[in-house]
Order: sequence, then structure tokens, then C-alpha cells
Amino acid sequence: MTTVIVVVAALLLIGVYLSWTAGRLDRLHARIDAARAALDAHLLRRASITQELATAGVFDPAASMVLYQAAHAARLAEDEQREVAESELTQALRAVFAERAQVRAVLEAPGGEASAAELVAAVRRVPMARRFHNDAVRAARAVHRHRTVRWLRLAGHAPFPLAFEMDDEPPPALLEPLTPPGPPTAPGEPPRER
Repeated sequence: MTTVIVVVAALLLIGVYLSWTAGRLDRLHARIDAARAALDAHLLRRASITQELATAGVFDPAASMVLYQAAHAARLAEDEQREVAESELTQALRAVFAERAQVRAVLEAPGGEASAAELVAAVRRVPMARRFHNDAVRAARAVHRHRTVRWLRLAGHAPFPLAFEMDDEPPPALLEPLTPPGPPTAPGEPPRER
């Protein structure tokens, strides 16, 4: 009788463990989906703001064309090409905003302060959103690799999670505090406090 109780208890514990593991995998995949949706939203926002700035007449024609084409390609990229297109947009932003003068040009344009603030926010949020997504992917991969999960197919038909790899290093000039240009000072006069 005690052997039957021990076997039943062991089977019950194994069932609870397997159920918990399958539930954990399910939660991790839901977390990945939510993180990917957030990342996609931030990437789309960054591309949209970049396109708006590129068509606002703030930059010289070459810089406007580079930004517009990179943003357009990022918005229309298929899943297989998305990482490359987003990396190219990051590189275009770094090239155009390599110097603080470009940031000043945006700030001096009508409505430029709001546009610059939106771009800075979008550029800063992309790396964070990508990090959250990739952390969720790493956690799910660790569970997927367990022998029990593989042998008993606890992951079901869920695809093996893939990280989103892209160049997301923001242009240093955009990370500096945004201060609108102040009134000009007379030669020899110290700059005015803002």
C-alpha cells in the first residue's frame, strides 16, 4: 500500500512539475510577444519621426535623402530584412547627427524642439526595448534547452525564440541635453544663462 502511495505521489509531483514548466514556457512566450510588439512600436516611431524630419527641409538635400531612404526602408522591411534595415537607419542617424550642428539646425526649425525631443526619446527607447525583448528570448531559450522540455515536447509547436540583433547605438550628439539656441551675445560678453 505504501509503495502505491509513493508512486502516486511521485507521479503527481512529476505532473505538477511538467505542468509548471509548460506554463512557464507559455508565460515566457507571451512575454516575448509583448516585448516584440513594444520593440516594433518603438522602431516604427523612430522611423516615422526620422521621415518627418527628413522631409521638413531642415537638412541639406543629401542628408535628407539618406535619412528618408533609410527610414522608408526600415518601415517597409520584411521580417527577414528588418534587422539590417533598422541597423542601416541607426547608421544613417549617426552619420547625419555626427555633429551637434545638425541638432542645432533641428532645434532652430519651426517646431524643431518638439521634433528633436521626440527623436531623442525614440532613439533612447529602441535599445531598451530591444534589451527587454532579448532578455525574454534568453530566458525562454534556457527553458527550451532543458532535456525534459525537449524530450516531452513541452514547448508544443512554439518556434524557438530568436533575438533581435541590430546596431542600436544612438548618435552621441542626440544624447546631449537639448537646449534651444539662445539670443546672440555681443562680442566679449559672457554667454547668458538659460
